Amino acid sequence: MKRLRTLLGIGFGLAVVAGAGWYISQSGTAPPARPGAGRFAAGAAVPVGVATASKGDIPIVLRALGTVTPLQTVNVKTQITGQLTEVHFKEGQMVKQGDLLAQVDPRPYDVALQQAIGQQQRDEALLKNAQTDLERYRKLVQQDSIARQQYDTQISLVRQYEAALVIDQAQVDAARLNVTYTKIVAPLTGKIGLRMVDKGNYVTMGDASSICVIIQVQPISVLFTIPEDSLPLVRQRLKSGENLEVRVLDRSQKTELAVGRLDTTDNVIDLTTGTVKLRAIFDNADESLFPNQFVNVRLLADTVKDAVVVPVAAIQRGQPGTFVYLAKADDTVEIRVVELGATDGEKVAILKGLKVGDQVVIDGVDRLRDGARIRKTGCATAPGSASRCRPRAPRRGRRSPTRRRMPRPRRKGSAGVSRSTVAPERIPQAASDALPRRPTNSAPAT
Repeated sequence: MKRLRTLLGIGFGLAVVAGAGWYISQSGTAPPARPGAGRFAAGAAVPVGVATASKGDIPIVLRALGTVTPLQTVNVKTQITGQLTEVHFKEGQMVKQGDLLAQVDPRPYDVALQQAIGQQQRDEALLKNAQTDLERYRKLVQQDSIARQQYDTQISLVRQYEAALVIDQAQVDAARLNVTYTKIVAPLTGKIGLRMVDKGNYVTMGDASSICVIIQVQPISVLFTIPEDSLPLVRQRLKSGENLEVRVLDRSQKTELAVGRLDTTDNVIDLTTGTVKLRAIFDNADESLFPNQFVNVRLLADTVKDAVVVPVAAIQRGQPGTFVYLAKADDTVEIRVVELGATDGEKVAILKGLKVGDQVVIDGVDRLRDGARIRKTGCATAPGSASRCRPRAPRRGRRSPTRRRMPRPRRKGSAGVSRSTVAPERIPQAASDALPRRPTNSAPAT
């Protein structure tokens, strides 16, 4: 009997707990939403932005990273040994080819030149005397007055003096060349960098440092690389004799620095990176390009003429492949599979699937499906073409979708308690007896 009472008490307690939990869950449940409520409910028109396909040109631009590289860089060094007596240039100066840059002490070389000239004059006198004796010996030999051997010896002596004069002339020329080397001149037109040797230093041909460095800055070149897959198109255009336009931008890609032309390509492909080097030439009249400067290169390889173009934002990719949402005349959309052509980053050429005048969705595509209703909120066209669609005006008297309805205040009963819009559910008697009672404010009867 005692065991039966225990089981009944446990069962009663479980029933009380279950009833209380059920009551709490039912009282906290919000009323179900009405079907069709909300801004983008099923069957409602989805606001989208559209663009019109148009005819246009698509430039095929190859983008690359490049470095400004001078066409010529010269380390100016002395060609003789001596003391640097004069410096005629300023750091950062633009010099022309042949301008005097520095002077080495010429006095030792002037002395050597005079010595070579004196030796040459001495040998010229000896040669003249030997030639006079040779003419005299020739007459005596004809008269059989001297031996033939003496005549032949005189001929050899004349030839020795003639060879000595050739050597003397070479020594004179070498001495004059050394005197010329005492004046260090600019080998090309360009800009001088910082001075590396000061006046008064002793310079030699074996010095590791140069006197200065001259860099050609007008014109100047830019070296950059492109993938080997793009090389055939570039080579074909170069072989046909066309000038390919090259534009360079700064590191932030906001400022255009210069416009030039493609000059040549390298003769090998880098096996490590699969790229090939190209050189572009720029006039650089305003010196906007600085040697070793990092730039962004835009090479106009080709231009696709009269293509059907749409904004890149209209292109979608999914299970059907590459497609667009085509806006139809009945304000619905259709999935249209397209074949893409060249692109310039903003617009893309459509090879198959669209025609000029078709409208495609470019904004709001994440809420669309095939056959969905749409509401055009705006219209755009591909860059460079006129618009052919107009935005639809909002209907009068229609509430804005962003405007929310304010909740109505609930009615109060006679006892000041809010009435619920949901009918109260019945509670099991056992659970109801177990719930705590709300104290009342009525005074006990006397």
